[in-house]
Amino acid sequence: MYRYDEFDEAFVRERVAQFSDQVARRLAGDLDEEQFKPLRLQNGVYLQLHAYMLRIAVPYGTLSSRQMRKLAFIARNYDKGYGHFTTRQNLQFNWPALKDVPEILGHLADVEMHAIQTSGNCIRNVTADHFAGVAADEVADPRPYAEILRQWSTIHPEFLFLPRKFKIAVTGADADRAAVRFHDIGLQVKRNEAGELGFAVWIGGGMGRTPMVGYQIRDFLPEADLLAYSEAIVRIYNLYGRRDNKYKARLKILIHEGGAETIAAEIEQEFNEIRYGVLRLPDDEIRRIETYFAAPDYPTRASESVPFKRARLADPAFDRWVGNNVSPHRAPGHAIVTVSLKPIGGVPGNATADQMDAVADIAERFSADEIRVSHEQNLVLPHVALEDVKAVYDALAAAGLATGNAGLVTDIIACPGLDYCALATARSIPVAERISERFGNPERQQEIGPLKIKISGCINACGHHHAGHIGILGLDRKGEEFYQITLGGSGDETASIGEIVGRGFSTDEVVDAVQQIVDTYIVHRESSEESFLAAYRRLGPAPFKEALYGTA
Repeated sequence: MYRYDEFDEAFVRERVAQFSDQVARRLAGDLDEEQFKPLRLQNGVYLQLHAYMLRIAVPYGTLSSRQMRKLAFIARNYDKGYGHFTTRQNLQFNWPALKDVPEILGHLADVEMHAIQTSGNCIRNVTADHFAGVAADEVADPRPYAEILRQWSTIHPEFLFLPRKFKIAVTGADADRAAVRFHDIGLQVKRNEAGELGFAVWIGGGMGRTPMVGYQIRDFLPEADLLAYSEAIVRIYNLYGRRDNKYKARLKILIHEGGAETIAAEIEQEFNEIRYGVLRLPDDEIRRIETYFAAPDYPTRASESVPFKRARLADPAFDRWVGNNVSPHRAPGHAIVTVSLKPIGGVPGNATADQMDAVADIAERFSADEIRVSHEQNLVLPHVALEDVKAVYDALAAAGLATGNAGLVTDIIACPGLDYCALATARSIPVAERISERFGNPERQQEIGPLKIKISGCINACGHHHAGHIGILGLDRKGEEFYQITLGGSGDETASIGEIVGRGFSTDEVVDAVQQIVDTYIVHRESSEESFLAAYRRLGPAPFKEALYGTA
């Protein structure tokens, strides 16, 4: 678990006091909204469609039970009783009163949390694989490196006013569960032939109105060079990134217009000038920070107990949930449990205050007091003994959190859309709810198999629709909401951008269109083992276009 040092503690408290004064001046009329805007953005406060919104940082998606209970407390006492977990592994409160925000930030500081750099043109919350430290396929835990990057990037004096926001993600396995190729900097922990730790490095990935898969700039960067190389990348971006047009200000555009090889050469030159200075990471410092993330003392457990097997045989719903929501763990006799925040017909990513408290209690009892937030808007219990899985399931069911749909068609990612966001051009949530209801039958979901649907309410792509196996983009056409569909996107190690299949669909048509796509896949797949993405890559768009429009 990350922990505040003396600098963090003093700095966060000072920021709370400073922002309290700024809010008082805004409420008194001494600051107008234009003057207040840059101040609130530095503290994670947005002005959305109906109210202010507060975005709270969850560094690399890791929470303690104590922190989760504090989020529940804030939801219950300062919001409408719920929070929204985002694709940046953060939490958003959509209805706080501005006068209460400094008090909320004070409560967060009590549990080593804040909202700094969750907005604005700076280096945002560093994200990581939500199975970090426990995945059976992991080379090394990426969270110590994410923590090092957090410390380096927090109020970095050169990088507080970049041309545009800047996002970094880290994964520790070949299987990319952090979508690193869609970030400004994507890092994959790996070992070279000598067994030394380092990173494969991608730059210039991103979504939005110009989606791009990142360009691999290094196959192996030595561990000690992490900060110097990251600093070189951001310096070159800060130097050459456009500030005259926010739509062309991201690193991906700089690489597209300047040429990947040219920008890479500039980065290497800058790196070579600074690599042996203060940014070179001492091995003992890396190892010290690794101790923050030491695994719990796992007791010896049976690989799969008889009571666990019997429970699966006795309860088909539990058996399905285990098959979808329980993943292999590196410690024998343990499992990783995904807590779906996608109930059938519900709002993706939302959790009530009572549900947050329930997850905190379950984590304290069964998961070494640790919770993760995934970029897929679910929660994760990373340290569950197999013999406790049934008890965890029963406790989740009592809290309305035992939906067994992780990775399936109803495990939909969706941004808040026009229900909340001032930038949105269409609603996302109602479409997600209706698709979820259409495919809610558990047997139907199992028949379809792994399928990622992602929905964005505008071109900014906060719902990651470009990386959806089925992506849905909400647009406004003369005052009416229409939905453009893309197929074949992926955010994993085979990253790809979905292809537009044709004209958009109205609100009334879009769910039927999704069903037509799924039915076409079922008809054309080679076997039940061929996933939607594999089938689409084999078939191409033609059969899907014909099913949707009557012509390929």
